[in-house]
Amino acid sequence: MNRMKFTLCAVLALACAAAGAQAQTAYPEKPVKIVVPYPPGGAVDQVTRRIAQKLTEQTGQSFYVENKAGATGTIGAAQVARSPGDGYTLMANDTTYSILPQVFKKLPWDYAQDLVPVAGFNFAPTAVVVAANSPFKTLGDMVAYSQAHPGKLNYGTGGAGTMPHFATVALEGASGLKATHVPFKGAGEATMALLSGTIDFQIASTPGVMGQVRGGKVRLLAVSGDQRLKAMPGVPTFAQAGAPAYKVVNFTGLWAAKGTPEPVLEKLRKEIATAMASADVQAFADDLGAVPGVVSGKAFADKLQADAQLWEAVAGKVGLDKQ
Repeated sequence: MNRMKFTLCAVLALACAAAGAQAQTAYPEKPVKIVVPYPPGGAVDQVTRRIAQKLTEQTGQSFYVENKAGATGTIGAAQVARSPGDGYTLMANDTTYSILPQVFKKLPWDYAQDLVPVAGFNFAPTAVVVAANSPFKTLGDMVAYSQAHPGKLNYGTGGAGTMPHFATVALEGASGLKATHVPFKGAGEATMALLSGTIDFQIASTPGVMGQVRGGKVRLLAVSGDQRLKAMPGVPTFAQAGAPAYKVVNFTGLWAAKGTPEPVLEKLRKEIATAMASADVQAFADDLGAVPGVVSGKAFADKLQADAQLWEAVAGKVGLDKQ
C-alpha cells in the first residue's frame, strides 16, 4: 500500500512538473489583452503599445492594448483583478499604482493580493517643466524666488492625489521649494495653463513632455536619475541642480491577475527582458527621454513597496481626504 501511495505521488508530481513546463513553453496560445487604465496618448499608453508590438513579434501571438480609463486608473485595474488568472489579461500602469491606497479609502479589489507584479520597465525620470519664456533658468532660481516671495509660485497637475501632485510635494521636501498647488481636470489642462502663464511650473515624466521640449514650448530645469539623459544632455540631474535627495523616477510596468501560473509569469518576464534589450526599443526609450531597463519579480515587488512607503510619507504632508 505504501509503495502504491509513493508511486501515485511520484506520478502526480511528474504530471504537475510537465504541466508547468508545458505552460511555460506554450504560452501564449491566444491573443493577450493589456489593459491601460488611462486614455490613449499618455506615457503609459505609448510605452505599452510599443512593448505590445514587440511581444507580438517575439511570440507570434497578438498582444494588444485596451484603454479602460476612469477613477485614477481604478476602473481598469479592477477589471484585470477580476479576470481569470491565466496570463491573457494584463494591466499596464506606472508609479501611480503605488499611490492609490493613499487616495482611496477602499479600492474595488484587494490591493495586496489580487494583482501580481510581473515586471517594471522603461524608467522615465520626472522633470521640472517651465514655459519656454519663464524667467526661471535653473531650479535654484525657482527655489530662491519661492522662498523670497511666499505664496507667489504655483504649479499645476491633473488633480489632487495624482503622481505629479505627490511628486511635487516630495520635491518641496527635498529642495526647500515652496509652491501652491492648482489642480486641473487633467494633465492636458495643466499643460495648457503652463503655456498660457496661468501656472509657473509642472512636474512631469519626460516621455509626456518630449514633444513640447522639441517644439520649443517648454524647458526642463532638472531631471531625476543618476545621470543626464541622452535625449537632453544639457539638462542637469536634481543632484546637480541642488536637490540630491529627490529621486522620484516613473516607470511602466505589467501586472497579472492573482493565480497566474509562475511559468507564465516567468515567460512574460523573459519576453519583456528580450524586448527591452532590442536596439529598436532602446532607441524608442531614448527618444522618449526614458531609460531602458527591466526590474522583474521580487525586485519589482520591492520597488513597488519602497514607492508605497514614499507616497505614504508624502500623503501625510499633503493631508488629502481619501475618496
